[in-house]
Amino acid sequence: MSGTLDMCEKYYGTRNIYELFNVDKKVPVQELKKAYYRLSLQTHPDRVPESDKKEATEKFKVLSKLYNILSDKDTRAIYDERGVVDDDDDATTNWMDMWQKVFKPVTTEDIQNYHKTYTGSETERIDIKRAYLGGKGCINYMMQMVPFMTCEDEPRIAKIVQEMIDQEEVPEYAIFTKEPKEKRNRRHKKYAREAKLAKEIKKQQESTAALEQQIAVKRKSAFSSLIESLEAKYGSSKDESDDLFELDEEPPKKRKIQRKQSESTTKPAKKVTAAATKGRKTRSSK
Repeated sequence: MSGTLDMCEKYYGTRNIYELFNVDKKVPVQELKKAYYRLSLQTHPDRVPESDKKEATEKFKVLSKLYNILSDKDTRAIYDERGVVDDDDDATTNWMDMWQKVFKPVTTEDIQNYHKTYTGSETERIDIKRAYLGGKGCINYMMQMVPFMTCEDEPRIAKIVQEMIDQEEVPEYAIFTKEPKEKRNRRHKKYAREAKLAKEIKKQQESTAALEQQIAVKRKSAFSSLIESLEAKYGSSKDESDDLFELDEEPPKKRKIQRKQSESTTKPAKKVTAAATKGRKTRSSK
């Protein structure tokens, strides 16, 4: 089973924790915290495509554990003295929860603001140099290690690396300066597919939000139409609504009196009708 420093070398190209965080050995905890935050933005599982989540989670766990080691004076002293770390990993440790306790939730605006300050900065130059050396000039490796690097950034980054080569800061790797065309095309096609997928997902999310808004508007419109229909049927005139109300609210006693009056006027009419019928039958028999 690989140790924490082995995993650090695998994912970040170094076993030196201070080099990973790009800080001095005597760095105060507050500055270390800033460096950890900067790196964690690159590996946070919630900020990468679904296909990269598994590896990003492992990288995030390694990064968080190394920060935990340096932020504790006792474990930091052991590392400074012996160059080793405690690999007894606590299975109950939730590194995501720990991160959220240390920092506020990351927003899209945070990422965008950091991207603006990072591009062209000295920090980016150091990351480019480290990635160039770690991957021995492999641009695919650099794409994974340099934050926000895309195919569109290749000409700009190639210029930065060439300056380093000219100044003899780094050796020249032919795989970088004379990269095979087929390899570059495969990378660009992969990037184009990922960019298209990301655009489709964003469009789908926006469509879903728009649909929900349309449904809400339609529901409101249907409710308004129902109210208008009821008003047209039962509230067309004030007099009709008053009559309806008086009929519904009429006292039972008043209704009983009206019923008796109605019966007294209808009974005689029935008797006359019966007598007239009897007379017709008698005349017809004669």
